[in-house]
Amino acid sequence: MSVSVWRMGTRDALPLLSGYLPVALSFGLIASQAGFSAFEATALSLLIYAGASQFLFVGMIASGAPLWLTVVMTLLINARHLVYSISLAPLVSQSRRWPWLMHGLTDQVFVLAHYRLPLMADKDRMHWFTSTALVAWTGWGGATLLGGLAGEQLIEQWPLLASALSFSLPALFLVLLAPRCTSMRWFIALLASALCALILAVLDMTHIAVPLAAALGALCFYLLSSKASEAPS
Repeated sequence: MSVSVWRMGTRDALPLLSGYLPVALSFGLIASQAGFSAFEATALSLLIYAGASQFLFVGMIASGAPLWLTVVMTLLINARHLVYSISLAPLVSQSRRWPWLMHGLTDQVFVLAHYRLPLMADKDRMHWFTSTALVAWTGWGGATLLGGLAGEQLIEQWPLLASALSFSLPALFLVLLAPRCTSMRWFIALLASALCALILAVLDMTHIAVPLAAALGALCFYLLSSKASEAPS
């Protein structure tokens, strides 16, 4: 096992924590306000380990939704992780341990791994992924615990922190999207998705905003690719 590879994974994961910590802190605070103990909130973070799903889970439980419906909706939102796992499996399948590590495959870790793993030797990939996933996972759980234990005190001391926390999750995804604007094709696809989601949100159709916006962006990306291939050289 190469220590340098583990250090590389840790180093690559640290920038993710700048986005994870405020979101997890916010979740710990919201969960405690909804009646969950700090340790229950931390258990949810470590077991579900998906920001949007966790906020949905806590919100539905707090509103009195049936447990079965809450679980089904949480699993539906997390279904994208199956696609992530299938996509990365060929890069780490030389180790039998990789299925267990897919729990650590968040949106951000997937993007990072999709870029980093193809550049590494086969023998180093599992060590890098293990290190990266563990750092991100423990940071997420630790920040949730802090939010559950001291979130209200922190906001009382720094009132502006509440506004910053509410924007932390969108900011985390903006950081992932911005580097993709490397061509007009990507720019148009991302802009179409953003405008579609914004219009549907204004029209109070938030329940279909995300899937329709994603579908529109994918369609634009595909159509622009087709037109480029049909253009005369």
